[in-house]
Amino acid sequence: MVSPVMGLFEILTSVASLVAHEDGVKPGREPFDVEIVGETAGPIESAAGTSVVAHRSIAEVAKTDVVIVSPMAFEKDSIWTPGRHPRLVAWIRDMHTSGATLCSACTGGMLTAETGLLDGHEATVHWVADATFRARHPSVRLRPHEALVVSGQGGRLVTSGAATAWHDLILYLVARHVGPATAQAVARFHLLQWHRDGQAPFNVFDPATGHGDAAILDAQHWMAERYAVAAPIAEMQRLSGLAPRTFKRRFKAATGLTPIQYVQHIRVERAKRLLETTTEPVEEISWAVGYEDPAAFRRLFKRLTGLTPGGYRRRFHLPDLPYLSRHRAR
Repeated sequence: MVSPVMGLFEILTSVASLVAHEDGVKPGREPFDVEIVGETAGPIESAAGTSVVAHRSIAEVAKTDVVIVSPMAFEKDSIWTPGRHPRLVAWIRDMHTSGATLCSACTGGMLTAETGLLDGHEATVHWVADATFRARHPSVRLRPHEALVVSGQGGRLVTSGAATAWHDLILYLVARHVGPATAQAVARFHLLQWHRDGQAPFNVFDPATGHGDAAILDAQHWMAERYAVAAPIAEMQRLSGLAPRTFKRRFKAATGLTPIQYVQHIRVERAKRLLETTTEPVEEISWAVGYEDPAAFRRLFKRLTGLTPGGYRRRFHLPDLPYLSRHRAR
């Protein structure tokens, strides 16, 4: 993906003009010497068909202080095919062994994990890759709700989460290698911000449907339309024709969630859409998605998203801009 590569490159190569005197660094000299490298030098076509130029090949780089594995675009169902780039994996491992801090942005964590360097350590990755990453790298202590995770000896393993979490990564690197005041100056100038609430508020619940259990899939389809009814679990079980214990066991095996967890995620996801697109009071939204007790709804919402309903609305509610009003939910 070209945009994060060029964003990282352009910001890191223009820090000198924003160096803050509080950090005790002499202005005028760029604190970072940045290169884009690849398996070979020259143009590399991106997922969108545009190109980015690798200044040098990995064979030409014997040592570096920091490696950043950039985000990559994948088809949703494949996420990442392991074993495609053994030379890159070996080079990344060698750089870290030689003392480099290893960073990954977004789905770049999938390639980084192939080095084995994340095993036994905490890390994060784009939330959409959560299940695949866990299945392939069970030894990594994944923290998918975090936007930035620093781990490893000396903090030399740095992973950032979805999409623009590379903003957090770049601000962290500037703060660590130049100083916090300069990092704040970079944030102000480029309109960057730390994702202090992590990835949880951005996570979209996308339930598994390719499990092959027809009875459970029918229950999921029923629930998608009738999430607000009373006693939805008992109704799903009745419609499935399965015994209660069998239904719960097969539901968990198919979706990875218990029926009650699934209902909670569906209801909160619908509430998020209402908070984003309407001005209805939280109490009414609580009723609309199936909760009679607004206090219980608020506690559940905070647990699953990391934000209160009011905090979520303040962050994600569509702005009052021309020509948007007709698209708001009724």
